[in-house]
Amino acid sequence: MRFLFTFSLCFIIIIQSTAQVNEKESIINAMHSISSHDIMAYVETICDDKYEGRLTGTGEYIECAEWLASFLNKSGLEPAGDDGTWFQEFTLPYTLVYPDCGVSLELPAGHKSIINKHYDYITEFMPGSTSGNGTVNAEVIYAGYGISAPELGYDDYDGIDVEGKIILIEREAPVSPSAGPEKFNPWREYSFHQYKLKNAVEHGAAGMIYNYGPIANPNNAYNKDFIYVHIGDSAVKDVFSGTGKDHREVVQIIKKKLKPNSFNTGKRATIKMSTGHFENGRGVNVIGLRKGDDPKLAEETIIIGAHLDHLGKCYEIIPGANDNASAVAVMMAVAKAINDYDISLKRSVLFLGFGAEEQALAGSRKYVEDPVNNIKKSVLLNMDGVGTGHSINATAGKNFPVLLKYFEDNAERYIHRPLRSNSFSNLGRPRLDASIFLSAGVPSLSFSTYGSRSYYHIPWDSIDMLNPEIMEDMARLLLLSLIDMANSDDDILQK
Repeated sequence: MRFLFTFSLCFIIIIQSTAQVNEKESIINAMHSISSHDIMAYVETICDDKYEGRLTGTGEYIECAEWLASFLNKSGLEPAGDDGTWFQEFTLPYTLVYPDCGVSLELPAGHKSIINKHYDYITEFMPGSTSGNGTVNAEVIYAGYGISAPELGYDDYDGIDVEGKIILIEREAPVSPSAGPEKFNPWREYSFHQYKLKNAVEHGAAGMIYNYGPIANPNNAYNKDFIYVHIGDSAVKDVFSGTGKDHREVVQIIKKKLKPNSFNTGKRATIKMSTGHFENGRGVNVIGLRKGDDPKLAEETIIIGAHLDHLGKCYEIIPGANDNASAVAVMMAVAKAINDYDISLKRSVLFLGFGAEEQALAGSRKYVEDPVNNIKKSVLLNMDGVGTGHSINATAGKNFPVLLKYFEDNAERYIHRPLRSNSFSNLGRPRLDASIFLSAGVPSLSFSTYGSRSYYHIPWDSIDMLNPEIMEDMARLLLLSLIDMANSDDDILQK
């Protein structure tokens, strides 16, 4: 009997050890199955012209979302959207930008002569992505940050008349998030684009040249009678020329004294915008679920997030290859590898393609308001721009060292690329989907890559700029860390 017991025990140990070896081998094989070739193929499809830049609200965005849902279905996930579908729906207004947009400035050109200087698309101006349709020609008034904050004793519009005029304003606020929450929070709501546009309209301005980039950005309010564009340094310099004021010095004085420095520039500008606005756009999040195998731990959910949307056309298609086709492709590669190698996961894993990240984070707000699984038992691993450079960044890693440790260990053991992290105050920038989850108390890391030139919110963010190898390594790192996290006996929900 003792012999039989000893033999049986040894046999069980051998079986368990063999199973563990086989499971480890499957995980390593799954990691090696992830290829840069496949990831690039996913990116190319997401960036296809037929999806016209994936602006949330459009039919083209929905077509891309349906394609992603089909892929997640083939990867063995369960639909976790509304009423058993793959989609969590929300209504979202959107604006389309058409060709024939521009901005010009009337400038002195010698004795009593004026030239009308036109600015170049992309390098010197970008159309306002939520601008009204039409043309405005008017004097240009410099209005600082475009902020009226009586409780702070600050009003950029005090002492100037902008009725029917074009304003030139700065982005953000004179106090930045780097000053810390005590100093920045009173200014936070005034830093948003939506506030600045609405405040300009309330003061009677007819148009705006916004010192922002120049990049495209559909994250703004809409007023059918308000025309605006984004400009860069060359146009700002021309507005200030001949005024006796230096732009950089003016901004520094405003920041230092927290007192407005608005004035009539003596210039006139013409802004021409061709747009169409649609109030009842259809937005969706794409959601696929892999339920956990452990009866208890399956109540906890690890969310793999990446926003599917981009900027649409402004007025050319903006492909959004790095931002954010790269991250969606990495998410897809991880989902496929888990399915192909039948990886066991104790915790539930939810793959979430956000809509409308570019439009005030509407998709992530929708999910947090109406989560698939208990939001208080969830963590988010978000990705945004993981296709360029040679190194990986984990925003908020120092806020959540328990989560970061999985990635640090696997980066050191398998990936051998720099992995940096930071503490994240979530005050203003970056405005990530993860910020909505953090505000709801959900432990969240947000991954990006860095180390080479990249383009942001312009048509040059194309697949030619991507580094396939960094996406492959990001996918492998995410896969290994996700598996370890999902199967760990540790408390991953530690705040």
